[in-house]
Amino acid sequence: MRNSKMRKFLIAGNWKMNNDAKATMQYAKSFKIKGLERYDVDILLCPPFLSIPVLKDILRDSPVQIGAQNMHQEPKGAYTGEISADMILSAGCSYVLIGHSERRQYFGESDSSVNLKTHRALQAGLKALVCIGESLGERQADITFNIIETQLTDGLANISTEQLKDLVIAYEPVWAIGTGMTATPDQAQEVHAFIRSKIRTMHGDAAADKIRILYGGSANIGNANELLRQDDIDGLLIGGASLKVDEFTDIIETAHNL
Repeated sequence: MRNSKMRKFLIAGNWKMNNDAKATMQYAKSFKIKGLERYDVDILLCPPFLSIPVLKDILRDSPVQIGAQNMHQEPKGAYTGEISADMILSAGCSYVLIGHSERRQYFGESDSSVNLKTHRALQAGLKALVCIGESLGERQADITFNIIETQLTDGLANISTEQLKDLVIAYEPVWAIGTGMTATPDQAQEVHAFIRSKIRTMHGDAAADKIRILYGGSANIGNANELLRQDDIDGLLIGGASLKVDEFTDIIETAHNL
């Protein structure tokens, strides 16, 4: 059971490659009338790039923050098909996802590229939501903590304690993403506590106590309450359930009521 409110819950939705401009407009209008101002929870939506302007425009007077799903580590140049941190910032985003497991799995992103992108995002003035997590094979081989430690050490190399205030970590067990499988609250808490202990070693008590660590991996209204009650789980990074206005709002309300 959570025993501290020093870290405000962050409920983030990652739409992945879903919702064109028309669907985004319909979603945003339905979401806005939910009275989001009454929730004492930080809310973040990360739509596809082309939906960012539509979402930003409709939700401009709401507390919802907008994030991008990816970015390039260079500020500009001949990188066809890529988006820079400054472009994301100028579109009205305050966050960017970095190192999502699908980016690592399908596009070959490594801890090294995660580190470069994180540095660039923070330098540009974006908040970085950095994703880490183990595969099913790695969990079965009982090397989860080794993988997590490496991802933290290499992915956050040379990130200063001061920069850490603009960084959120999302633990997303790869074996639980889009599979319907979910880490039990105890399994999730165990890894979250380990992550916080490593941040404590790397950056001290104050930084470890303040940094928010989200759980991602088939989180939904059915398991949100139990997950959010864990001491070291400070919010959720939600995939499929964030595409449904009512369910996403119910998860936000669940966090608000804890």
